[in-house]
Amino acid sequence: MAIKTEALLIATRNAHKTEEFQAIFGHRYDVRDLTSRDDLPEVEETGTTFEENSELKATTISKRLPGILVLADDSGLEVDALDGEPGVYSARYSGPNATDASNRQRLLELLTLTNARGKERSARFRCVLTLARDGEVLHQVDGRVGGVIANQEKGDNGFGYDPLFIPDGHCETFAQLTSATKHSMSHRGRAVDALVNAMGL
Repeated sequence: MAIKTEALLIATRNAHKTEEFQAIFGHRYDVRDLTSRDDLPEVEETGTTFEENSELKATTISKRLPGILVLADDSGLEVDALDGEPGVYSARYSGPNATDASNRQRLLELLTLTNARGKERSARFRCVLTLARDGEVLHQVDGRVGGVIANQEKGDNGFGYDPLFIPDGHCETFAQLTSATKHSMSHRGRAVDALVNAMGL
């Protein structure tokens, strides 16, 4: 008789994120997401930190699904010269109709106003993962990668702020690096490693 695999619901409708988590946890969990659950709400990210938004999504969804493990993430870019912006507003930095391109343009415009140069343009990508069951947080972990913001966009790979972010120890942006190199040091990858350790897997 086959052993029933425990369900793990990713609180997202982003297929790319789901595929990443399936590759990581698929051998231990039945990994699914919200795409087939029209009965579950879109959780409004009202928190002011990655921790708050990640926890809000995980606990809200897990309350609706008794006994099911729910994993949620919140991630974005923090730029020191902009006092940590765009932070939790990374995806909508340039307004309600924001696109990746318009967000990058706004970031460069604001950095130009600060006159920050070189190491003064320090920044980090962060990802906070929260694992919850029945509305209770089981684990919350943080992954991050530091670097600087380039003066102009470079590279065609990646998405979001990748064409502007040069990780520590490299001379190329995330969008110029290979996917394998980027994933080996990414904030999400480091957060997942921390979660795997916390779960004892």
